[in-house]
Amino acid sequence: MPRLRRVPALAWVLTMVLAPLISLSAQPADHLSGTWKLNLAKSKYSPATLAPQSGTTKFEVTADGIKAVIDGVDAEGRATHAEYTAKADGKDYPWKGTLAGSPNPNQDAVSWKKIDDHTYETANKLKGQLLTTNRIVIARDGKSRTNTVTGKNAQGQTISNTVIYEKQ
Repeated sequence: MPRLRRVPALAWVLTMVLAPLISLSAQPADHLSGTWKLNLAKSKYSPATLAPQSGTTKFEVTADGIKAVIDGVDAEGRATHAEYTAKADGKDYPWKGTLAGSPNPNQDAVSWKKIDDHTYETANKLKGQLLTTNRIVIARDGKSRTNTVTGKNAQGQTISNTVIYEKQ
């Protein structure tokens, strides 16, 4: 009889140890975090003359928000760099960037909204004015994302881009 009492006790212990681990693995993965490389061949820019030469974005999603580090080369061959941390709450957060090593005058704020685990919307601003909106959709397999960008840049040019990134 003592052996039979041990089986339920062992089952209870295993349940108490394994249940939290199973529930943690069932939580949705953060699909945005990671390094994303621009795929120019699959992307479409309008006007085409504004297409960058290259771009890489590193996202890290934490309890404090979405941290982004963006590096690339613009259409004119100038190095670009930007960094920010924003919460997905629709509020404006400071955006700091450089263009050819000097402060970038084309944007100063960004806001984020999370639509679902695969979809976000951002707004890029300058001096409180909306420039462009960006709908970010991460593929279900997590290997690519599509950014649909609409609005006007800081120079007043109308922008309509479909930008494809691949996860590295």
